[in-house]
Amino acid sequence: MKKILKILIIEDYKMVVNGYETLLKHTDFGCEFKIDIAYNCTDAHTKIEQSSKGKSYDIIFLDIQLPASTDGKLLSGEDLGIKINKLLPDAKILVNTFLTDNYRLFNILKSIKPNAMLTKNEAGSEEIVEALKSIINGNLYYSNFILKLLNNDDYGKYKIDKTDRQLLYQLSLGTKMKDLPNFLPLEMAGIEKRKRRLKRIFNIKTTGNKELLGVAKEKGFI
Repeated sequence: MKKILKILIIEDYKMVVNGYETLLKHTDFGCEFKIDIAYNCTDAHTKIEQSSKGKSYDIIFLDIQLPASTDGKLLSGEDLGIKINKLLPDAKILVNTFLTDNYRLFNILKSIKPNAMLTKNEAGSEEIVEALKSIINGNLYYSNFILKLLNNDDYGKYKIDKTDRQLLYQLSLGTKMKDLPNFLPLEMAGIEKRKRRLKRIFNIKTTGNKELLGVAKEKGFI
C-alpha cells in the first residue's frame, strides 16, 4: 500500500489549483495524496491551526499574493509561511509565486526558508514535479532564478519585516499617520523612522506616501 501524504494547496487562482491537482493525480510520485485547498489567508490559517491539533500537513503549496485575513493580521502568503513554520515545523513548504522583484523574493527566502521555491513565470509543470519529488525525498529545490538571488549578497542588505509590511498595508488603506500607533507595535517616532527607512530602500525622494505605496505595490510588498 502506498504512503499517503497530506497536502494543503494555498492559492487564490482556481486555474493554478486545478493544475496542481492534475499533477498530483496523474504523476507517479511513489505515494498518494490527500488534498485540501485554501483560497485566502483566513481559510488557510484555519486549516493550518486545525492541522496543528491533529495530523500535520506533509507538504504545503504556498502562493504569496493572497487576499489578507479578515482581521488584517495575515497580509500575504509570507505571513502564512511564518505561521506554518511555527505551528507545523515538520511540514515542507513549496513556494510558487508570480512575484519577480529581487528584494521581495529575497525577503521571502529569508523569512520563510521554504523547502522549494519557484517563480510561476519560469516554472512549468515538469519543474514543479521535479521540485515536489525533491522535497518528498528530503532535499531542497530552488529554481535557477532563485539560485541566482541566493548567490547575490546585495539583496541581503535590507530586511523588510512584518512591521514594515503592516505599516505599508495601513498606509495603503488610507490610515492617517496619527492613527498608526493604534495598529502597529510602535510609537510615532518609531513609525516615522520606519517610513524614512522604507523610502531609502525604495529610493523614494518625494514627500507624502503616493510614490512609496506605488513602488511597494509594484514590488509586491502590498
